[in-house]
Amino acid sequence: METLIFLIVVVAVLVVVVIAMAIKVVKQFEKGVLFRFGRLVGPRAPGLRFIIPFVDVLHRVSLRIVTMPIQSQGIITRDNVSVDVSAVAYFRVVDAVKSVIAIENVHAAINQIAQTTLRKVVGQHTLDETLSETDRINLDIREILDVATVEWGVEVTLVELKDIQLPESMKRAMARQAEAEREKRAKIINAQGESLAAAALGEASDIMMDHPLALQLRNLQSLVEIGVDKNTTVVFPAPLMSTIGELGSFLARETAAAASTTPRPAEHTTTSPDPVLNGATVTV
Repeated sequence: METLIFLIVVVAVLVVVVIAMAIKVVKQFEKGVLFRFGRLVGPRAPGLRFIIPFVDVLHRVSLRIVTMPIQSQGIITRDNVSVDVSAVAYFRVVDAVKSVIAIENVHAAINQIAQTTLRKVVGQHTLDETLSETDRINLDIREILDVATVEWGVEVTLVELKDIQLPESMKRAMARQAEAEREKRAKIINAQGESLAAAALGEASDIMMDHPLALQLRNLQSLVEIGVDKNTTVVFPAPLMSTIGELGSFLARETAAAASTTPRPAEHTTTSPDPVLNGATVTV
């Protein structure tokens, strides 16, 4: 009786083990590839799947996008400059059967071919092209990888250059070049500003020649600007002094003309000119 119970327990355990081995779960982001006695049966969709233990083998293949960093590569550009370039590649499996049958380790294969392709493509460009035309280089690398990996059931979705390391001597040379370029632009802008200022001053001088009073108004404005900070120094420009003299002469002539037209009284009178009208005394 005890032996029978033992056999029943053993059979029950074996049945449970066999059922556990026969049940397989394929996740939503995976696809199963089933082999029976080593021969390909076909892919299996996500969900609960049953296989024959010890007869079937189910390989699960992830269909998600994989991010693969490409380690830094020492590359000599077309103009004989040594640079270290690293990149990152994004790929995903589009054919699970090919990714299992056509190649042993698809991740290692893509990593190696990405490194060699990066070295070959960057080596065909000059340093300036490598720094400024990264989009075109990324596209060239991706196209070459797509051609090589299509037979593996893999699609390369994106390749991006991540870092470009330059020698210290090249960094100093590029810094001097950039500084010289900025100085050139600064000198050109300064010269253009001087040219525009000279043209504007020429137009202003022509206007002041036609309107002499505008020059006097500008002198008065300069005096106002000088006196903003409560300065004790007063400056009288030379044209202002001549204007004051001309104004005094004008007033003297007007007074003399008015006096000559006014009727004189019978008695004898002597008229002396007002010293204030004949001139102005200014103390500086």
